[in-house]
Amino acid sequence: MLLHGGKTTQITSISNNNVFITAVERSKIRAEKLKYNINKQGANKVNVLIEDSANLNNLFKFDKILLDAPCSGSGTENVFKSNFTPELIQKSCRIQEKLLNKAIQILKPGGEIIYSTCSILKCENEDILEKVLNKNKNCELIQINLSNQIKCLPSKFIETKVIMPNENYEGFFVAKIHKKSE
Repeated sequence: MLLHGGKTTQITSISNNNVFITAVERSKIRAEKLKYNINKQGANKVNVLIEDSANLNNLFKFDKILLDAPCSGSGTENVFKSNFTPELIQKSCRIQEKLLNKAIQILKPGGEIIYSTCSILKCENEDILEKVLNKNKNCELIQINLSNQIKCLPSKFIETKVIMPNENYEGFFVAKIHKKSE
């Protein structure tokens, strides 16, 4: 399992600390904070790798991957900040495509990827997903079911969810990708 950021301890907790997790974080400072949180939680099956996920060796193979991709933050209050620019969106799209293609490369056949961003922009979500799936014909989207109480924005794919920002949630996008067995 490949994870980014602080969601690692949540997944460890949900799995009752019974799965081996590789958390990949390119920032040494964030990786150290993550190690601290992991140790505090008693998660003893987590390996933290300080590396850019896009540069992981293809010899790595994972059953499941959570790719919480860097994004513009258009579903969050970041949209009101001065650094929310077309350049940020373009840079995010380039990184997202590269990371999602890498995730598919290192995913075992039969495995699954959860791809998410805190963006609600089609160019960062559905458009990236469409490009990557067209390139990787051995992958397919899996339906995500949510409570009817969670309001969603329209999506190009019926299987994906774009959560509408409101007083309870920040906006975000999530897709589940299955890599077909060879």
